[in-house]
Amino acid sequence: MPEGPTIVILKEEAASFAGRTVRQVTGNSSQDIQRMQGRKIRAIRSWGKHFLLEFSDFSLRVHFMLYGSYRINERREAAPRLSLQFDGGDELNFYACSIKFIDQPLDEVYDWSADVMNPDWDARAARKKLKQMPQALAADALLDQNVFSGVGNIIKNEALHRIRVHPESLIGALPPRKLSELIAQARDYSFDFYRWKKAYELKRHLQVHTKTHCPRDGERLSFRKHLGRFKRRAFFCPVCQRLYPAPEGDEA
Repeated sequence: MPEGPTIVILKEEAASFAGRTVRQVTGNSSQDIQRMQGRKIRAIRSWGKHFLLEFSDFSLRVHFMLYGSYRINERREAAPRLSLQFDGGDELNFYACSIKFIDQPLDEVYDWSADVMNPDWDARAARKKLKQMPQALAADALLDQNVFSGVGNIIKNEALHRIRVHPESLIGALPPRKLSELIAQARDYSFDFYRWKKAYELKRHLQVHTKTHCPRDGERLSFRKHLGRFKRRAFFCPVCQRLYPAPEGDEA
């Protein structure tokens, strides 16, 4: 599933389509995609894992789900869910994704302060939300898009390893310093992910996601296929990633 940084990259790659008129619409989506034909794209935006094309009185939301993909000015052999053609032969093609129209203004629909890569990101608001979910697992909290929009499974696993927190730790049991680190790394790792992804070197920087041994202590990593409320894969070190609450008598 494309995570927030990948959608920001798509937004940048598609930026030149803003201000242009859609000349032809095709695709196998069940939505009324023809409503975009002859319409001008006013802006291209993103919120977490949502790619957004804004028109004058509605917007298109593209969510890539688990296996979605896109192509700009080229096509895959598979039939597109949506294909938008423009003058000069330019086109935007989306595959195996969810298409939805939004009729309200985007500023009324989205909380931009929850998007970890948005300039309006608000760490204090994230902390307030986390305080209201003390029984949530750290792994689940990071994947909660209302708190950390854009964070996906790779960022979750890598950020928790960075701050040495076990994914099954309870949010309410984390010391204030660790909670601050979790909030900070949700954003900081996302920007590292973005830079590495743009440089085509993301996999080289992964420390635990899909790996077998911890780079810090050499311990074999633990793997859970369906961990937490979201039932996502978890890779973590049982030695250096501490489980909170700590055993009784252990120093916090």
